[in-house]
Amino acid sequence: MALNIKKTRNFGIIAHIDSGKTTVSERILYYTGKSHKIGEVHEGAATMDWMKEEQERGITITAAATSVKWNDHFMNIIDTPGHVDFTAEVERSCRVLDGAVVVFCSVGGVQAQSETVWRQADKYKVPRMVFINKMDRVGADYFKVVGQIEDRLGGTPVLLQYPKGGGDELEGIVDLVHEKYYTFEGDKGEDQVEHEIPDDEKEHAAELREQMIENIAQEHEELMEAYLEEGTLSLEQIQTGIRHGVYNYLFQPVLCGSALRNVGVQLLLDAVVDYLPDPESVHNMNQFALDDKLQENPIPTKPDDNAPLRALVFKVMTTPHGELSFVRVYQGSMKTGDQIYCPNQQKKERASRLIKLHAMNQTPIDEIGAGDICAIVGLKSAATGETICMENDQAILEGITFAEPVISMAIEPKSNEDKEKLANALAKMEREDPTFTRRIDEETGQLIIAGMGELHLEVLQHRLLDDFNVDATVGTPSVSYRESISKELQIRGKHVKQTGGSGQYGDATVKIRPMTEEERQTGEEFMFEDKIKGGAIPKEYIPAVAAGAKAELARGFVAGYPIIGVHITLIDGSYHDVDSSEMAFRAAGALAIRQGNPDLGVQLLEPWMKVEVETPEEFTGQVIGSLNSKRAIISETEARGPITNVRGETPLSEMFGYTTELRSLTQGRAAFSMEPGDYKPVPRSLVEKLSS
Repeated sequence: MALNIKKTRNFGIIAHIDSGKTTVSERILYYTGKSHKIGEVHEGAATMDWMKEEQERGITITAAATSVKWNDHFMNIIDTPGHVDFTAEVERSCRVLDGAVVVFCSVGGVQAQSETVWRQADKYKVPRMVFINKMDRVGADYFKVVGQIEDRLGGTPVLLQYPKGGGDELEGIVDLVHEKYYTFEGDKGEDQVEHEIPDDEKEHAAELREQMIENIAQEHEELMEAYLEEGTLSLEQIQTGIRHGVYNYLFQPVLCGSALRNVGVQLLLDAVVDYLPDPESVHNMNQFALDDKLQENPIPTKPDDNAPLRALVFKVMTTPHGELSFVRVYQGSMKTGDQIYCPNQQKKERASRLIKLHAMNQTPIDEIGAGDICAIVGLKSAATGETICMENDQAILEGITFAEPVISMAIEPKSNEDKEKLANALAKMEREDPTFTRRIDEETGQLIIAGMGELHLEVLQHRLLDDFNVDATVGTPSVSYRESISKELQIRGKHVKQTGGSGQYGDATVKIRPMTEEERQTGEEFMFEDKIKGGAIPKEYIPAVAAGAKAELARGFVAGYPIIGVHITLIDGSYHDVDSSEMAFRAAGALAIRQGNPDLGVQLLEPWMKVEVETPEEFTGQVIGSLNSKRAIISETEARGPITNVRGETPLSEMFGYTTELRSLTQGRAAFSMEPGDYKPVPRSLVEKLSS
């Protein structure tokens, strides 16, 4: 049956760890009839946390997908991890979602990793709404969290609801759009009961509703005129204004509730239907393909089942049922058994089976159309971020960029029998997780794996044993350092070599400089700009100059770590009709970097992390002292009743084993979270140790 695209919502639930987003997902499954009982995260029974590691740790590790129906609408939902070590799951989900619900804890508010997921949604221009959860907790402060969204995230929150009461006295929710008050009754809150707004809330509700209408009207010219003429807006005008604001990233509607107490989740589902965009509405904001040869010439895509196929693989996952490739179809359609094509790999594929997933439960489908999400069984080569299309009509969709791994460790099989099994397992894990890499250390011959943090690598190690039946020994974690330049230089790299036959001739003059702050914000580690005039170097040789320079920078000069944050401009050069080649110009690019080394001011960098510790007030001094001993820079301490939040930055290398240390300092009562910050110069005293 063809998808009704106007009644489809593809959205994700994204948040900081421990904000309750998987609990929100479990309630959605229950109220939409997908689950007949509610699985609780703290009991290790959450439906969406299907992996053994997730159930044992009580956290989400891999993004889980499901499909549900609500009010005659079809929803594809992705529940994403909150822990920074699994940030790739949020990254790839944001790339393919049409909208997102960002969940915040009413006590914790905006935390370090909240900033990360918010930026990821900004990066991919994901329309979003906010759900402030855990309103039943002691210390819940709805309006304070709203203020933090504005101050710390740069968001524009517009309140559509507010809670009546809070903590143990949470009674219900006041709906400002419909001017109603709702309570949630029955064993599981399944009976949403509508009331008139209580007398003791009418004045406050009227003030907040007026403020909501003003915020909506000021972002829409026609509605502002109507508001100035009438002094208010109708329900239909308010809803039109909210949709306009969400679709165009002008503001974020704010809702509230307590998923654990079964309060407010049905209203959240209603808001998703009413205000998050359907695939057709959001499609033309940023969807286009590039031709398959030069990856240039933008080709608009359209959500039409009859157009040529354009789909993006956004996740590859090894499961007990085999390897699955999750795809979002932007244009065209695909049937079970279709022969398809991966232009990135230039390989033919076959969609052996198409399935819809509910966590790990599979439902076969015969066909998938534009705007829909499903998993394919049988793809062998297409990796995360790659396009699938038809061989006779090729194009490449914009891919996905991922953060570089920041921590590495040696790994080796415990027996010769495990050697080949380990290699195969790591290859599969690398294919499914773009933030996990492996390499052979040239000096020691050891196999090195790298990831986003201690927990990331620990989970991968456990998966080797549980999922792939491979027993392996790992070494001590080590930090992935980088190098950078601090000076600007113009230099010529001229590679001339004469052999018995034809010679080699490549001549390139380049300007090398550190990237600007604006350039760094793009996430690129190396930029190359071509400013050759008059054909001084033929066009086909210019990419070779860039490749040579990039390869030389990857070798490092101080301690053998890659040099990042470099902008190179090719400004001049010369060539020989016979002796010039791509190899010669690659050598010229490398030579320019090598010769410039002494004058570029190369320095060693280390990754710093933004750290946030939530501790009982009586341990604040010990926590700050501990962080200071780790070269931390404390930026803020904030008292929230009996709890103090300590925020700052610290080198990643100092944070290994901090979980155990913090538990010891605070009798197990404190918790901390981290997110990647920036690379900063390593103190001179440590450079000598790392360079030796």
